[in-house]
Amino acid sequence: MQTPSGSPAVDAATLERWDHAHLWHPFTQQDEWEADGAPLVVEAAQGVELIDVHGRRYLDGVSSLWTNVHGHRQPRIDAAIVDQLGRVAHSTLLGLSSRPAVELAHRLARLTERQLPGTGLGRVFYSDSGSTAVEVALKMAFQWQQQQQQGHRRRTRFAALSEAYHGDTIGSVSVGGIDLFHAVYRPMLFDALRLPAPEHASGTEEEACLARAEALLEEHGDTLAALVVEPLVQGAAGMRMHSPAFIGRLLTLARERGALAIVDEVATGFGRTGTMFATEQVRAVAPGAGPDLLCLAKGLSGGYLPLAATLVTERVFDGFRAPYDQHHTLFHGHTYTGNALGCAAALASLDLFEEEGVLASLPEKIAALSAAMAQVPDRHVIERRQHGLMAGLLLRHERPAAARTAHRVCMAARAHGVLVRPLGDLIVLMPPLAMPPATIHRLVQGVAAGITDVLG
Repeated sequence: MQTPSGSPAVDAATLERWDHAHLWHPFTQQDEWEADGAPLVVEAAQGVELIDVHGRRYLDGVSSLWTNVHGHRQPRIDAAIVDQLGRVAHSTLLGLSSRPAVELAHRLARLTERQLPGTGLGRVFYSDSGSTAVEVALKMAFQWQQQQQQGHRRRTRFAALSEAYHGDTIGSVSVGGIDLFHAVYRPMLFDALRLPAPEHASGTEEEACLARAEALLEEHGDTLAALVVEPLVQGAAGMRMHSPAFIGRLLTLARERGALAIVDEVATGFGRTGTMFATEQVRAVAPGAGPDLLCLAKGLSGGYLPLAATLVTERVFDGFRAPYDQHHTLFHGHTYTGNALGCAAALASLDLFEEEGVLASLPEKIAALSAAMAQVPDRHVIERRQHGLMAGLLLRHERPAAARTAHRVCMAARAHGVLVRPLGDLIVLMPPLAMPPATIHRLVQGVAAGITDVLG
């Protein structure tokens, strides 16, 4: 086998050795990584499967970290990227524009108006990841409040839910609330107003959290630039589910007190919860609870290329209009902002949503995931958490945290042709939207087999 340049391809054993010698993997303890033996090195993919350097196939049970929508090597997206590559791969949006960036911005404005009518999210700022989509939203909200003629200079704080996760840059970590990920960085961060989030979407628990949140917002509301929330599902917190009414009430309370609403749909957007945006379900019960700023990434490019977008209303955008010498410009940008290849992939992905009826196909797949999870024995599972195609199995065991039980289950599942990841004691199930119902059953069966291998 040869590389595209014609030189001989590096053999599998050498790749595995070089990985241990040189790569620093995200969210990974290197000692554990090396103790697990030879790493799984992906060589290729097809549909909903990943293929390693030894030719072994695995179901992509987490959509390549919650991003893949239509499957790997999707012909329409492949062709769109190749076509764009024949034109230009990248040019800057600083002082220039580009065809795919303009077309995608128009398409996203139309899409949000159709799915979230009346929100007016007509302005698009591109970046490269979910973290940066939230980071720029925080800076926009802060600067917008500072530039208001009514004198909002006291509005310098942000409110966020407990156990929130909004990314890994400094601002997004500051509004995050998961100590495992964030505690070590606290001396570097700004302080956020932490609102209580229920562990379960039960009426009584949510009502108690809302009462406490309302009291905190009443006390601190005039200091808030914005509230930032993940709608319906706090993914990194362990698939903690919230009702649309709970999120709608939070957004309403914050906006009533003059704070902007930042809705982080990085994980929940593009069909993941059963609708194009989770916010659609929120607005169905709270019509006035739309976002002022909407953060998108992950599935935006179909899971192909790093691309993110922060959509804002014209009201927010107009807050940055002024003569240059007033310095109301948003001085923020990324080298690869609006990358042409990423935008081309996103346009093709949106075409597929419309032409292949992706959203209409989801109820059957969501039901298949629920039915498959129900078949995992209760002796191994404390709780089954699911909203749409975002799901997880919370393991039942008495082993200490140091035993890394869920991690061991994920490693064991590989022998059954399945790739999944843990969050604490929860096994995440996040299949591509393209995965057929029968394959979803096979995915969960492989996880169940891995659980049996580890727990008996």
